[in-house]
Amino acid sequence: MQDSSNGSLLMPASSSRDALAQVLHEGARRMLIDVIEAEVTDYLAQRADQTDAQGRRLVVRNGHLPERELQTPIGPIPVQQPRVRDHRPPEQRQRFTSKILPPYLRRTKAIEELIPWLYLKGISTNDFGEALAALLGPDAKGLSPTTITRLKATWADEYRQWASSDLSDKQYVYVWADGVHFNIRLEDAGANKQCILVLMGATAEGNKELIGIADGYRESKQSWKELLLSIKHRGLKVDPKLAIGDGALGFWAAVREVWPLINEQRCWVHKTANVLNKMPKSIQPKAKSMLHEIWMAPGRKQANAAFDLFIQTYQAKYPQASECLAKDRDVLLTFYDYPAEHWAHIRTTNPIESTFATVRLRTNKTKGCGSRIACLTMVFKLVQSAQKRWRALNGSTLIPQVIIGVCFVDGVKQQAA
Repeated sequence: MQDSSNGSLLMPASSSRDALAQVLHEGARRMLIDVIEAEVTDYLAQRADQTDAQGRRLVVRNGHLPERELQTPIGPIPVQQPRVRDHRPPEQRQRFTSKILPPYLRRTKAIEELIPWLYLKGISTNDFGEALAALLGPDAKGLSPTTITRLKATWADEYRQWASSDLSDKQYVYVWADGVHFNIRLEDAGANKQCILVLMGATAEGNKELIGIADGYRESKQSWKELLLSIKHRGLKVDPKLAIGDGALGFWAAVREVWPLINEQRCWVHKTANVLNKMPKSIQPKAKSMLHEIWMAPGRKQANAAFDLFIQTYQAKYPQASECLAKDRDVLLTFYDYPAEHWAHIRTTNPIESTFATVRLRTNKTKGCGSRIACLTMVFKLVQSAQKRWRALNGSTLIPQVIIGVCFVDGVKQQAA
């Protein structure tokens, strides 16, 4: 194809994309090779002083291991790792293991996350090959139904071990709770009744952790109670100080029985959505701004003033919206009794919401039916992966003061008389 303006040849768009993909693929391969070579060189340099009687090095390179393909989001990349030979006495020998390319690794972490994500989106085991080929390229290998089944079995074992792990040495100052729905129907359960209950916590060091996962029946009190009691049974000795959740009555009824002294904080994101849903769309932007003024107020007094203004403004024309907000006034403002540095974390259930944002139920249920343990396993794997990216609480050094019951007013520590 020729451009009439300058006589140059134009490459079709598809060819341009293919050429770019090849450049990226080759660049990734070369970069991986260079990094592995550098890792081996550094390993040998650290042992350069290990020599025999003739002065010859005892830890040396010895060719390469057989080539293998690594599945990545930009397609399969062939890699060949240098072989290291250790001639020292048996009791001194060490086996070189690459931290970048561990033995038997066949797919990157991105792929490990992609498989549970696709499952929760309703892709069946037999369809994984086609779905992954579409995402990773037609040359994707090693991801047959048998491979997927084997991976799911391994992850199921990991989930069972984690679900019964000991919590006796743990303490959580804050916990976030939410019910998460996926577009997959679990076994014989009604499609609109089943959800996954998720409980996260902030440790005494300020790190966020997944505490419990269970399948529930419409977020009922009994379902939540079973999950909370299982956590106590795993050895959690000290009750959390504050629970953050939406208005689901099942969770709050259960938590008051299992942890009777815990304080309650309603999620502002859920509450805002619930209030706005009871108002015309034309009014929602202004109403949302007024709600924002409440939870962003610097202190409880200013928040209550903004609260009263919202009720006075909309009570007459939109009583349902006003009532939805007013009934939870106290538990919407609980966060003012905690350090201001923690407010951004404890005003909402965002730690859970953001983790599952891409797999929340937004479409009709699939016709297929998934097993209960498989769905729980996939949720566990997604959260386990996401957990590595969760950021610690701001002001983590203040957590010990929250634990021992130091008084905070409008986020500020009060000095003892």
